[in-house]
Amino acid sequence: MPRSMGHTIADSLSLSLGYAEKLLKDVSADQFGRFAAPGGQAIESNHGAFVYGHLSLYAPRILEALGKDAPAIPEVFEANFSKDAKCVDDVDGTIYPDMEAITTFFFAGYRAALEAFQAADDSVFQQPNPIGGRMTELFPTIGSMHNFYVGGHVMIHMGQVSAWRRMLGLGAA
Repeated sequence: MPRSMGHTIADSLSLSLGYAEKLLKDVSADQFGRFAAPGGQAIESNHGAFVYGHLSLYAPRILEALGKDAPAIPEVFEANFSKDAKCVDDVDGTIYPDMEAITTFFFAGYRAALEAFQAADDSVFQQPNPIGGRMTELFPTIGSMHNFYVGGHVMIHMGQVSAWRRMLGLGAA
């Protein structure tokens, strides 16, 4: 059965979104922006707020590249979740947006991207990657770049959430 490039990429995104949903099971809002501290020792490892917030920056970029309307990225997201930002322990809950705001933006963006992938013509994915530099060397087409963004990139960071959950004592999702 032939499948379009967009549907093939969407298959990977569907799997990634399903895993992202499962990993939120039993995570409380007050834990979301905190480092895990097994045995009372805080571990400096990306927590849920940082991972979902960081990844949420990519769905609008995907939508724009596919010629679709993209939600504006809130300034606080750019400041706290860019590729250059550092994950910090939000002890007082004042650094990061709350769990609902982050996860709502994350899932809404990627669900819109899922539909955009499925609707896009294959020719869109053969266009050169316009980012330039190392990203274009690694991923020379829009298709290869977006395949990484919604597959490998999401799953790399979901692995961080999985480890963080276990350090919190929540176990496997």
